[in-house]
Amino acid sequence: MLASVIRFSNTDRRRLARCCHALSDETRLRILERLWAGERCVCELTAALGVGQSRLSFHLKTLKEAALVRDRREGRFMYYSIDREALAELGELLGRVGARTPHPLPVLPLLAPLWASINQLPLIQWLLREKPIWTS
Repeated sequence: MLASVIRFSNTDRRRLARCCHALSDETRLRILERLWAGERCVCELTAALGVGQSRLSFHLKTLKEAALVRDRREGRFMYYSIDREALAELGELLGRVGARTPHPLPVLPLLAPLWASINQLPLIQWLLREKPIWTS
């Protein structure tokens, strides 16, 4: 029955792919964990994460391109914060991917171990409104 197949618009598919790419790196997840507490200056993030400014800028650019973070300039400093509306939208898209259907996508069982770990992160729990969508 085709009604059970998950369908995404081209826009949603691209958005989900960009976000999944952005969330696929441990350093970017660490950045999001720091930003969860509130807006941070690049210099604060550099010190807290123990990474160079060039590497941090690369990761922040990836998060910004995925529309997961916002930036603002104040004088010569750049400040970053989480875009909570974008995260809520991502949560909705992830919910559609992980929803149980009579005909699940063949790739989902392969992702079960990864999803089980990711699903435990506080940021992901918030995204999914603390309702795990995938259980092993």
